[in-house]
Amino acid sequence: MSTEMTPFERIRRTNPAGNEFWSSRDFATVLGYTDYRNFEAVVEKARTACFNSGQRVEDHFVEINEMIELGKGAQRQVRTVMMSRYACYLVIQNADPSKEIVAAGQTYFAIQTRRQELSDAETEEKRRLIIRAELRAHNVQLADAAKDAGVAKPVDYAIFQNHGYMGLYGGLGAKQIHERKGLKKSEQILDHMGSTELAANLFRATQTEDKLRREKIVGKEKANRAHREVGQKVRQTIKELGGTMPEDLPTVDSIKKLESKAKKGVSDKKP
Repeated sequence: MSTEMTPFERIRRTNPAGNEFWSSRDFATVLGYTDYRNFEAVVEKARTACFNSGQRVEDHFVEINEMIELGKGAQRQVRTVMMSRYACYLVIQNADPSKEIVAAGQTYFAIQTRRQELSDAETEEKRRLIIRAELRAHNVQLADAAKDAGVAKPVDYAIFQNHGYMGLYGGLGAKQIHERKGLKKSEQILDHMGSTELAANLFRATQTEDKLRREKIVGKEKANRAHREVGQKVRQTIKELGGTMPEDLPTVDSIKKLESKAKKGVSDKKP
């Protein structure tokens, strides 16, 4: 069955931001629930499944009040739930399996949800590759700025970098972060960060370099303090935005695997 011809695609809506969603009332009609109250019980089961899967329920189920036509121009306000594709997947899993349309819907949303997962994974890989490359370049610039400030020896630069990590990671230094992430001695912390964590570290690096140069900071102690302060500022911003602290973000596979795959892809395309 092509996606354009499914009844589920026909009732799909899109908001001004381009995000897709489905109305629970439209969904109930397509699934053949003549009494909407029976369908509300299905939605509640789906909410519970969403919560148990570790997802934010409010990201996938949004209640609104809307007006419906009753005939002869009369209207009535009713409660409707706007549902994401993932929410629809959970709803269809909890709907009456004896309905033929439910079986079709289970297949449709299982396939579409998997496609979205693969697309998101591909996007995350690209983000990691781009941000990691930027971070490598900016770390070179940060090292130059630190050297100008008096952080000349390798051991001094390691201490300088540690101060940045301690600011961003709530007092955890490179060694503690390494242990917390369960990495081997030969593995680098930055190679096992997702795009969100890499972005936080990129911001720390760029802002520290800018601060060292802008304020013409001189002296190892002052440079260390500046790096830690910037890390703390980035951490505070993450907290204010309701984000996950970097030390609590998941450890991911080495980016070297992605870089190797990317290089192979380029090589394969060459004539």
